[in-house]
Amino acid sequence: MYDAFKTALETKQTDGYTIDEFVGFLIDNEHDDRQMRRINRHITNARFRYKAEIENIYYQENRNLDKNKIMRLCECSYIKEGENILITGSTGVGKSYLASALGHHGCSQGNRVMYFNTAKLFARMKMAKADGSYIREMIKIERQEILILDDFGLQPMDNQARLVLLDIVEDRHAKNSMIITSQIPVEEWYEIIGEKTVADAIMDRLVHNAHRIELKGESMRKKRAKNQENKTMEIIN
Repeated sequence: MYDAFKTALETKQTDGYTIDEFVGFLIDNEHDDRQMRRINRHITNARFRYKAEIENIYYQENRNLDKNKIMRLCECSYIKEGENILITGSTGVGKSYLASALGHHGCSQGNRVMYFNTAKLFARMKMAKADGSYIREMIKIERQEILILDDFGLQPMDNQARLVLLDIVEDRHAKNSMIITSQIPVEEWYEIIGEKTVADAIMDRLVHNAHRIELKGESMRKKRAKNQENKTMEIIN
């Protein structure tokens, strides 16, 4: 409010305001500043892999990405309903970027988000069990409105990883959302999880009412490298 007051005096914005209007102007500025600081705090705490934005997503036809579906997800009703988003596709097609963009948007709407590489999360939770901080870590994860698990299923799970995933999924089921990216088709996740009974319990909770996005097309990394090479050649020529 002080900064807004000082700027208004220096730029003579106060000339056209009544006292009530000017007080309202200061309060609006304070509210906007608090909201922005809260959003920035959420983004910092999320520790995203990419600085990704919904506006920068490519919707070429060969990507099999429906812009209308993404815009509906941006309404964030899936968060209120505790629904999941499962993003699959081959390496480099933009799964992590899309998940991060949805996470950033969730932060901008005031939601708490945490991003994890799946293998690193399992390693972290195994260490937490060893040093007695497991329950504290689980509570922290449970409090997030969105949990992003990136690169799911790159290697088969051992029993500890299975039970960690079951705990996470059970705590969040129908309450808070998960966004999971994987190179492996959803139908093959049973084999990745292993142990049929646990796999059934996990998959039933993950897939039920989940939004499925299967990305296709060429690697976005190769495409960006090719575009950069073309631009360089144009400059040289």
